[in-house]
Formats: sequence, C-alpha cells, structure tokens
Amino acid sequence: MRLLGTSIRRALLPFVCTLPLFFASTSFAQEETIAAPLPVYEFHSGFWLNLHHTLYRIARAQRSSNSAANPTGNPGIANLSPAEQRAWSAAISFYSKTYADKDLTVSLEMVLIKNQLGDFETCEDLAGFKRKSCDAGLPAKLTETLDAAAPVYRAHLWQEHDRANRRWISAVAPLVRRSGLDLAHRLAEIYQTNWPKERIRVDVTSYASATGAYTTLEPLRVSVSSVDARNQGPEALEVLFHEASHGIADSVQDAIFRECRQREKPIPRDLWHALLFYTTGEVIRPVALNAADSARGPSSGSSYSGYVPYAVREGLYKRGWENYLRVLTQYWQPYLDGNVTFEDSIAHMVSAL
Repeated sequence: MRLLGTSIRRALLPFVCTLPLFFASTSFAQEETIAAPLPVYEFHSGFWLNLHHTLYRIARAQRSSNSAANPTGNPGIANLSPAEQRAWSAAISFYSKTYADKDLTVSLEMVLIKNQLGDFETCEDLAGFKRKSCDAGLPAKLTETLDAAAPVYRAHLWQEHDRANRRWISAVAPLVRRSGLDLAHRLAEIYQTNWPKERIRVDVTSYASATGAYTTLEPLRVSVSSVDARNQGPEALEVLFHEASHGIADSVQDAIFRECRQREKPIPRDLWHALLFYTTGEVIRPVALNAADSARGPSSGSSYSGYVPYAVREGLYKRGWENYLRVLTQYWQPYLDGNVTFEDSIAHMVSAL
C-alpha cells in the first residue's frame, strides 16, 4: 500500500545527518567512527522513535492473550520509583487505548507519527519548551505522554536499546559499504527503475513490528529491529534490501495488474510481494554467502553449505505461496538470468497461475 506524505505540521526542515553523526545524540561514545559516507543507506538510532516503538510493543503485548509476549519480565522496567511507575503506567495505558490496535505499517496516523519522531530525534522534548524549533506538531496528548515517559525510558531502557542499535549498525555497515552500491544497481536494473538519489533512511530500533522490519513510503523509510534474530549477520543485508525494494518495485505491481486485466484474470494476491522476497534472496545470496564464509574463517569447521533466503528460512512459501514459488522459479528466474524479457516473464507467470 502506497502511503501519502506527512500532513502533520513540521516545525523543522527534515533532519538529514551525515554518517559520522548518524547516531542520535546521547551520552555514550560512538562505537565505530565512519570516516566516509556509506552508500545507499543512512542509519539512525533515535531516542523518540525507540520510545514510541517500545510503548507500542508493551501496550500490544499487555492486551494480547499470549502471555509469552508480555514483557513484564524485562529488568529494564523493574525497580521504578512511585513517580516513575505512575508516568510509565500512564504512558502504557494511553498507548493501549489509542494506538495498540493500529498497524505500524498501514495506519497513516502511525506512519506520520513515526516520521515526525524521526525528524525530531535530537530534541530534548517534543513540545518546544527548551527550543521552539523542537515543537514537533504532534497531537497534544501524545506529546504530553512521550515527554512524561521520556525520563523513565532514558533512565531504565534507552542505554541498553541504544547500545544494541549501535552494535547492529556497526555490524551491518561494513557489509553495506562493501556491497551496497552493486546490490542497489542490480535491483534497480531488475525493476527497470532508478535507485533513490538520496540515501534511504533506516531507523534502527529495539522493536520494529512483529515482522522485525517494515517500510513506509513517501518518504521512503525503513525501520528495522536491532535485536530481532531474523535481522542478524549477513541476513541483515537481505532484510535491508528487501525493505528498500518496496520503494522501487512499482513496475512489478503495474505489470502484474496490466497482464491480469488483459487476460481478464483476478489479480493474484501478494504475488508481487513474493516476487520481491524471491528476487532479493537470489540477488543477495552470493554476497551474503561470501560474507558468512569470511566471518567464519577458514578454520571454523562449519558445515555451512549455502545462504538460505529469508522466504525459505521463514517458511513463507509454505503458507499459501507454493504456486508463487513454482512460477517464480520457472518464469522469473530466467529473467534474472538474462534469458527473457521483463514483460515476457510477467506474462508467463500470470498465465501460469
């Protein structure tokens, strides 16, 4: 779903950071100094967005019947003073009533909030009390809630979350630096478009939806969890480039819709998404395999035999996408190999379903 650009009032021009400063301002020393800009992506570990996602996650977990998802055992929110407990509980209650039922990926309201919190990540408060330029223009009750919860989060959880975010960025940065431009060019070539001229903003947070990562459009931004097991090691490259592909693959949806209309066939649900997973997995496979082998070293004794793409690893093709995997392997792979045209590949896939 293509989402509209923000309509919430912006009090600042969009925040653009250079990579030597890509971490949000904190009291901690940067773990890795990047002397030259990374291509393709711009990484952020922002206080306000991490707080927002944390409150959202806890509110949803507390409303869920799945007790295993309840985070009350997190030592970071234990031992609160009475005043801290009141502020934190009030914030969770507000999120539970207001936002817990909304989807981070499709709710326009949640997308607008996320973008604003990213743009104002260096501000000490969101109401503009200390600097008028830091009035983020968010709904008054949300601003009040986040400003009240901020001292609790900063004292008990933020240091842990920020360190994890920094570690993740430091681990993925060399992979992006080494292969990012080539991968971006290759995917843009496949989808017959151009990679965005500006680096794609990646907000690294402790929590980033149930899937571990998500993308919003106009502007194109990626949110990714630094602690999700699915986003670690060379697999992080696939996650990043799959998410970014959401912003450059309109040609795929348009071609599928066009073929279906011409053939008077129903549009296959999620075929375009399965194609993105398949394509990214195939393009990333040799790069990720080399990265994994390098990390293990020649004496690791590993029996690692190949990189397993995300969709295979997570069993997506076993959840109603079996036919999609068949046509992608039979008709889309030849296009990736340069043996047929984009149009012929799409036409054959639609015809075969």
